[in-house]
Amino acid sequence: MSKRVPISFEFFPTKTDAGAEKLRVVHQELLPLAPEFFSITYGAGGSTRERTLAAINDFNGQGVPVAPHLSCIGDNKGRIAELLDLYKDLGINRVVALRGDLPSGQVGLGELPYAQDLVRFIREHSGDHFQIEVAAYPEMHPQADSFDADIHRFVEKVQAGANAGLTQFFFNPDAYFYFVDRIQKAGIDIPIAPGIMPLTNASNLIRFADGTGAEIPRWIRKQLQAYGDDSQSIKAFGHEVVLNLCERLLAGGAPGLHFYTMNQTDPTRQLVLDLGLAKA
Repeated sequence: MSKRVPISFEFFPTKTDAGAEKLRVVHQELLPLAPEFFSITYGAGGSTRERTLAAINDFNGQGVPVAPHLSCIGDNKGRIAELLDLYKDLGINRVVALRGDLPSGQVGLGELPYAQDLVRFIREHSGDHFQIEVAAYPEMHPQADSFDADIHRFVEKVQAGANAGLTQFFFNPDAYFYFVDRIQKAGIDIPIAPGIMPLTNASNLIRFADGTGAEIPRWIRKQLQAYGDDSQSIKAFGHEVVLNLCERLLAGGAPGLHFYTMNQTDPTRQLVLDLGLAKA
């Protein structure tokens, strides 16, 4: 690649001390690639709040900004305001604002039922301090009534104050380009970074896709089935598929790439190196 575009990496907080230590190692291994930021996920209704905060404390101030996820469904304005104030005090100026999933057993959507409500609240509470990233769904949110309705929801998030979008992972570049075209025709012109999922494990990929509504093209499913338990062939095939996807996205004008690292170093690092996106 002749031009280096921004890249970013996503982590999820782990449940054990050993997992947290492994994640610290992964963070150190990915730092030399000079991402624009590391995002850190946040469970339903703040269910991983303490682990998310621990990861933020581990990684903040190490040369690359962190961007905590904030989910609003089932939560209240007071708790979210506390987090915003804490992040501001820590020098954090970017967040990923999401609706999230309703915690199991909880009734009612809470004071901020949708992502656009959260974005609006962040702006009301913190002004322009935070760069706000929001979710985008090239293949439509699994709970959306229609593609048009999903586009409208995204437009509402931008009108509420969002600065940029990060997409759900996908394997069909045409879906991404169509989504971007639709929001531009709706008068929205903010950067939308494609979400990239390294393909290293067939069963995990299918589980993630089924849970998020992402489509795995039939030809990819069939090839994965043909490899069976041959993990090395699956990794080599997956790397080629995702590398080609990234090349098409960047050639078509994607403004950057957001990698779902799954808390692993090598799959993401190899993609970044082969794309020529590592900082020289």
